[in-house]
Amino acid sequence: MRSRLKSRPLSKPPLRARLVPYLLSLPALLVCIGILVPFATAVYYSTQRYIITLPFTRGFIGFGQYADLFTDRAFWHTVQISLLYTALTVGLELVLGLAIALLLRRSTLINNIISVALMLPLMVAPVIATLMWKLMTDPSYGILSYLISLAGIDGFRWAAAPSTALFTVVLVDIWVYTPFMIILLLAGLRSLPTQPFEAAQLDGVPKTFVFFRITLPMLTPYIITACLFRMLDSIQQFDIIYGMTKGGPGDTLKVFQVQAYVEFYIANNVGRSAAVLMVLWVITFIISNYFIKYWLKLRRRTHGISAE
Repeated sequence: MRSRLKSRPLSKPPLRARLVPYLLSLPALLVCIGILVPFATAVYYSTQRYIITLPFTRGFIGFGQYADLFTDRAFWHTVQISLLYTALTVGLELVLGLAIALLLRRSTLINNIISVALMLPLMVAPVIATLMWKLMTDPSYGILSYLISLAGIDGFRWAAAPSTALFTVVLVDIWVYTPFMIILLLAGLRSLPTQPFEAAQLDGVPKTFVFFRITLPMLTPYIITACLFRMLDSIQQFDIIYGMTKGGPGDTLKVFQVQAYVEFYIANNVGRSAAVLMVLWVITFIISNYFIKYWLKLRRRTHGISAE
């Protein structure tokens, strides 16, 4: 009897059970294809001399497109203004978001109502917000121009002047995306353990010491996560800058996405546009890789594992 049981072949699972793992992995596969196909297309076109209006000049030039970019002073201005815009928006939004999150840290009825009210700018599409700010900063009838004129500042040109265009678009970006920082940092603050803060309060530790020695180190993973998401979005900013100034005045605010848009839709230079986007991808990959490595280092340190 035992020999018969041992020799009996195992029955195969039904077809439906065998297909379940493939069906579950199908969405991830489709997303992967949806990412890799456009990426491979951009890599391909970045190695081509491809101008839509001159189809007969199309041909493979390898890294010639990149060589032209790296020897172009206008491109280095694009790199500089893109990084400066990213640093200003992420830095200022982090400071404002952390300050507001600290004020709303206690879960009270008033704080919860204020938290919901502060989320309203995040619910407005960036293009709509840009149009609103464009109307408010109009030198002729804008409400903001009128208010600063009461303070004795007349003829402030906002986005129309090269000296103030960057300030204006950064101001719009801060208004739209600071609530995102507030959400993440407030969630992080409210999830921190209360025992260290209660012990510090009983010992009479100064609040500045508690903030810099207890709150900030424990909140660092949340800060890194918030900055990473905002950095990825800010360095690829298009709608606010193009909606306010179209990259101007002149090339004052010609960031990566605006430069790629101009090259493709105005100059009809598909190859150069793709090359600009590939350089943007490399910069984004390097910065995000640094953020992720630092976050993993903090995580290992938190769990008592020595970093490699």
